[in-house]
Amino acid sequence: MRFSRGAAMVALALMCLPGLSMAADIDGGSLSWAWGIPFAGILLSIALMPLLTPSFWHHHFGKVAAAWTLAFFLPFAAVFGPAVAGSSLVHAMLAEYIPFIILLVALYTVAGGIFIRGNLHGSPAVNVAILAIGTALASFMGTTGASMLMIRPLIRANDNRAHKAHVVVFFIFLVSNAGGSLTPLGDPPLFLGFLKGVDFFWTVRHIFPETLFLVGSLLGIFYLLDRWYYAKEGVLPVDPTPDTRGIGFDGAVNFWLLAAVVGLVLFSGFWKTPLGITIFGTEVGLPGLVRDAGLVAVTFISLRLTPASVHTDNQFSWGPMQEVAKLFAGIFLTIIPVIAMLKAGAAGPFGAIVSAVTRPDGEPDPAMYFWATGALSSFLDNAPTYLVFFNTAGGDPATLMTTLAPTLAAISAGAVFMGANSYIGNAPNMMVKAVAEERGVAMPSFFGYMAWSGAVLIPLFVIMTFIWFR
Repeated sequence: MRFSRGAAMVALALMCLPGLSMAADIDGGSLSWAWGIPFAGILLSIALMPLLTPSFWHHHFGKVAAAWTLAFFLPFAAVFGPAVAGSSLVHAMLAEYIPFIILLVALYTVAGGIFIRGNLHGSPAVNVAILAIGTALASFMGTTGASMLMIRPLIRANDNRAHKAHVVVFFIFLVSNAGGSLTPLGDPPLFLGFLKGVDFFWTVRHIFPETLFLVGSLLGIFYLLDRWYYAKEGVLPVDPTPDTRGIGFDGAVNFWLLAAVVGLVLFSGFWKTPLGITIFGTEVGLPGLVRDAGLVAVTFISLRLTPASVHTDNQFSWGPMQEVAKLFAGIFLTIIPVIAMLKAGAAGPFGAIVSAVTRPDGEPDPAMYFWATGALSSFLDNAPTYLVFFNTAGGDPATLMTTLAPTLAAISAGAVFMGANSYIGNAPNMMVKAVAEERGVAMPSFFGYMAWSGAVLIPLFVIMTFIWFR
């Protein structure tokens, strides 16, 4: 991961500059919207370059992400000084990107060390069953863990189907997003809420009906669509995967390691201590340090204990993880001024968005919170987007869980559900896409995928608005 190492070297260089140890907050209200151009540039690059210059993008997407990052940081350092720029970079890397990528790498490695033996045949009923199981697992092992565990057997089950891209698209809708809505273990936005003081079981008590409606509707729509494709196309004359007797698991030790990942994440949330370290203005708490060290250890233990044959059978490679790591490094860094402008509230460049979520009487509007959080979560990272609107609604967990419960439910649902609207709304989306393409599935383009989400998800979100978020 050359870009990640390069970013770390830039961080180290900036750390050596005088005055960098002083934390520097960015006043988003004083920023021009033009500071968001590099962020928009990396998003457009992800959307358009695979279509316009696929070969160049395949070989140089890391360099493109690095170029947009430099297009932000060099002018930013020149205007606001190296101390402010360096402090922002260190905070983004240490407090956000590195914990994020460590968790993803651990889940990717552990899930990639479990091989589900047997050749399931991808009939509509079997596909619905796999999607339902993956969706149920997502709230307990995270959308990334469930996605990486279930996507390979799903693709293998459908490798004798002529059309299978729609199967992966609905997998992203359900397993990589909607399934993570019931606990803080499911999706990063809810985990951040848990760290802020939201009760562990609050979400399942307050958005379970919405989740049941969305999951049930998607499974029903998928079954009808897949049955039509199945009746129209049949199956290939020869199944690439030979039949075997029964279903089993290889690399079962990784189930224990998966439990360790869940335990580490949960423990870091429950463990409250003022102990920690401050690195150039960024506070890193002891629970987070222990969690991340434990996750790194779990990753190496999985690689050491997993038989090579399991990785071979799973066609395990680091390609999808490298793509996510490089692109999200650019996203996490170029998003810095965008988040600052949103945090500035009504006084900032995006004041119209913040003002739109408040009714004339000053009360929060749950419907607008649902759509504002969801719209931004479709293209920004949904975790910081959740925090922005959590703070916009007052930021007091006790009030949000009681008096403003409909508002917190709308924020939670918007962040988790609408992360499925684009490939970059949630990290597992891009990982699943990369794994599927690596196995020969012709996935929709960036805008092609959004055509699917627009046709299937948006009408369901409109219905949910009128039922639950009025």
